[in-house]
Amino acid sequence: MTIKEFKLPDVGEGVAEGELVSWLVAPGDRVEEDQPVAEVETDKALVEVPSSYDGTVEELFVEEGEMVPVGDVIISFRVDEDGDPEAAAGADAEADAEPASDSTDEPEPEPDATAAEGDEEPAEPDTPSGRTFAPPSARRLARELGVDVAAVDGSGPGGRVSEADVRAHAEGDAGSAGSGGEDGPDPRPTPTPTDVGSGERTSAVSKRGADDSAVSASTTPADGPEPAGRETTLATPATRKVARERGVDIDDVPTDETRDGEAFVTAEAVNAYADALESPDESTPEPADVDVGAGTDATAATGAADAAGVASGDETVPYRGVRRTIGKQMERSKFTAPHVTHHDTAEVDALVEAREELKPTAESKGVKLTYMPFVMKAIVAGLKEYPYLNSELREDDEEIVLKGEYNLGIAVATDAGLMVPVVDDVDEKGLFELADEVNDLASRARERKLKPAEMKGGTFSITNFGAIGGEYATPIINYPETAILGLGAIEERPVVREGADGESEVVPAPTLPLSLSIDHRVVDGAVAAQFANTVMEHLENPLLLLNE
Repeated sequence: MTIKEFKLPDVGEGVAEGELVSWLVAPGDRVEEDQPVAEVETDKALVEVPSSYDGTVEELFVEEGEMVPVGDVIISFRVDEDGDPEAAAGADAEADAEPASDSTDEPEPEPDATAAEGDEEPAEPDTPSGRTFAPPSARRLARELGVDVAAVDGSGPGGRVSEADVRAHAEGDAGSAGSGGEDGPDPRPTPTPTDVGSGERTSAVSKRGADDSAVSASTTPADGPEPAGRETTLATPATRKVARERGVDIDDVPTDETRDGEAFVTAEAVNAYADALESPDESTPEPADVDVGAGTDATAATGAADAAGVASGDETVPYRGVRRTIGKQMERSKFTAPHVTHHDTAEVDALVEAREELKPTAESKGVKLTYMPFVMKAIVAGLKEYPYLNSELREDDEEIVLKGEYNLGIAVATDAGLMVPVVDDVDEKGLFELADEVNDLASRARERKLKPAEMKGGTFSITNFGAIGGEYATPIINYPETAILGLGAIEERPVVREGADGESEVVPAPTLPLSLSIDHRVVDGAVAAQFANTVMEHLENPLLLLNE
């Protein structure tokens, strides 16, 4: 049996990191090649990460909720040496390609690289067949400190190894190896790494050395707060990020709060603990005493909350993944393309009747027919007549590219934010085919099962805010496209028509409000109005769509 490490693969073009949302396996589980082992959320979609091996799960190196750079080890497997020679060869090639400077972060470094560090200890051996029970956080800390987790004596139930056990083991080795050396450096804070590159995800803060001298991030003095030293701590991802930024081990932060029987730490408690470490000479009370008594202690807690920029009772939510991508894309579009929005209303009596006539036929084919395919066909008619709305401005090349394809993006509201799957070659597909494809893409978008490739290549976008409620809006262009059409709700509204006696009269009729946003660098207002007129003409006379 050999231990094979599995790194987070490139789950999408241009993706540098992802949040490990949930594990689909646990240590000891048997997995097969291509079986999903984890769900990872990137800035584009939620994707399942498949295993590259047939084997048994050995370790989980990442906790749920952590951000993981592409290329970092997230899981390891026990596999038969003869079970997957190609995968094994690939893994060995990856290991050989790692630079020597990262050897201390990998469980199986090259012998020469280990010797080059000037240490007598051999490379960390493979995990023996006897299982070592330790949470991912303890195993990660062991890798960072160069400790063989299998050699650590666990103090938890059933010999479970905690982070405190790992630190004690590492500090014991460090004390024996470094005693009496005059050239050794003074204890320094453990640097907080950038979250980029394998082996540099987080930096654990040591508690105290064997001689009770502090080796924490700020060399904790004797009158500093006493670390809690818990084995497990509950906290939101945002709180854990604050702990990393302040160089604090979240398991050391004192707290009186609990959730489901486990200690629960807030960002305010982290900041209070970090402040106490940094300013012990100001007689800062220990965080454990914040809730005891009033006056000074209460003021300290309030100050910590103010320092964190979060008012009491507020909740912080990480700004990342799909939400962050949407925000950056909207910001880029709004501040790059000068937006102009043209509003108009189509009277769609004939469209409503045409859909009602076609619905039974569509249902017999297993298709749910909405108004969207009709709108898509009408848009293609307008784009063919006014191609500058189906274009892209390339500023660096000082040219406008008039697209020859008609790939329409359909904005879909999901729990994670707005996603825009793309329907390719709309001009080549029929109404029923478009209806089926739109329904499939929208369903998978809401389930977070879209592939990144299914959200690329759009030339024009549609957003249907009328499905939720509303008539008009000012949609933001899906940059680098040139235009986007917003649809209001189809409802009966008062319109003026000629009566049987030739007199004008106000009657109720189904209407569709349209909101067309354009990039004014490429499209003039007059062209936008002409495009809208063409779209409305085809919606008001659905038989014209037979030509599209």
